[in-house]
Amino acid sequence: MSLTTAAAQAPTAGASSVRTRTATPADARRHDLAAFLRSRRERLAPEQVGLPPTGRRRTPGLRREEVAQLAAVGVTWYTWLEQGRDIQVSAQVLDAVSRALLLDPSERAHLFTLAGAEDPAPVFECPSVTPSVRLVLEQMSPYPAGVVNTRYDILAYNAQYTAIVGDLDALPPEDRNLMWLAFTPSRFREVLVDYETERDVIVARFRAAMADHGADPGWKSLVTRLQKASPDFEAAWRRHDVARPGNGVKRFLVPGVGMLYCEYTNFWLGPRLGSRMITYTPRDERTRELMNLLPNKL
Repeated sequence: MSLTTAAAQAPTAGASSVRTRTATPADARRHDLAAFLRSRRERLAPEQVGLPPTGRRRTPGLRREEVAQLAAVGVTWYTWLEQGRDIQVSAQVLDAVSRALLLDPSERAHLFTLAGAEDPAPVFECPSVTPSVRLVLEQMSPYPAGVVNTRYDILAYNAQYTAIVGDLDALPPEDRNLMWLAFTPSRFREVLVDYETERDVIVARFRAAMADHGADPGWKSLVTRLQKASPDFEAAWRRHDVARPGNGVKRFLVPGVGMLYCEYTNFWLGPRLGSRMITYTPRDERTRELMNLLPNKL
């Protein structure tokens, strides 16, 4: 055989002996699943999931064996899952991992999507903030109004509402919550005159609502964050006070505007006690005049 013939045949022989595997969409999805699980594990501290602190750790968050213990699955199996290996994953195990990692509804849905499994208990969010609801918020001007859910997440608001709660767009999504704003340094806590008593009422109403959401990781995560951030919240939470939602009166001392005496009213946006619009209307003529000084543009 000539050198020319041998050189021409060499690539063919090599191609038959070494096969290059092309990455598939399933490979990419498992890779994303592995990265997602690691990121959720590394953000959790042991005390957030009821484990005793173990002092300084070389890496942030929980260890793999701790997640496996919390989810009641094998350490090797969970390690393979986090390494992106091609293994079979049941919906029941994914549910256990979701709870162990305190995933919120969006994160849980993402987990099941990446794993290519159907969630046996999907969370359906009520589309409470419709265009018509936003139009009503705008038409409430010059009175502050906002939409919150049962967990006190702020879902929508008009310009006047920002005079009470501050610039929500400047906050990370997880901090746009009245419970969080009431117990941590915020515009809401600064202007709410009777904040010490008012936030105890919020905690009592939150606890009553949580009875229907006790298994929701998002609710548990919020409580854990507040317990770590505020001793006052921890003290209020330990009292186990409960209260039903209701209307009432609040006072706000708004810089550059003055003292606002407001009646707040809840307007429920569905057949159940879920998301609601809260409006703040003037209790006296002076407050009615001062509300015209509130911002009118977002």
